[in-house]
Amino acid sequence: MTSRAAATRYARALFDVALKEGDVQQAGRDLTAFAQLVASHESLPKVLVNPAIPAPKKKAIVEQLLARAGSVSPIVAKLLLLLADRDRFVLLPDLSAAYQHRLMDHAKVVRAEIVTAVGLPGDRVEALQQGLANVTGRQVQLDSRVDSSIIGGAIARVGSTVYDGSVTRQLEKMKETLTQGS
Repeated sequence: MTSRAAATRYARALFDVALKEGDVQQAGRDLTAFAQLVASHESLPKVLVNPAIPAPKKKAIVEQLLARAGSVSPIVAKLLLLLADRDRFVLLPDLSAAYQHRLMDHAKVVRAEIVTAVGLPGDRVEALQQGLANVTGRQVQLDSRVDSSIIGGAIARVGSTVYDGSVTRQLEKMKETLTQGS
């Protein structure tokens, strides 16, 4: 099993337990905050993922971090100690990302990206966001990006679905049609 798949399984388990016993939003905030705490130190991630350091020492380090962190939900604390005990702390960044994805899915929110050749005014971005929300049936968090290489039009990515209305793509289609016709 890949580390991403394992992280996804841990995230799913954490989400299910948090949904049943606690606050899924708080668990997400605690997990993200702890992952950022670990990542913000230069040597801490190296220590927690180093296979040469025994798991009990890693668990002791995590216990100290949790004590200093203050109020971390018991569900998240238990998971972090489990990761340290099983020497699986390498999964923490992927686990945090997978949990956030699961949280967004639960809230029926989807991330989307719109790429245009020129910057769009705010009202136009909002209209595109609303249109994508109508198409997907979910609330859309839209990231807008400018890429002048598409010449004109727009490319929208929602999850793994791509809506390509760029001038570049239209020109490619015309080229394919013309070359197939000869």
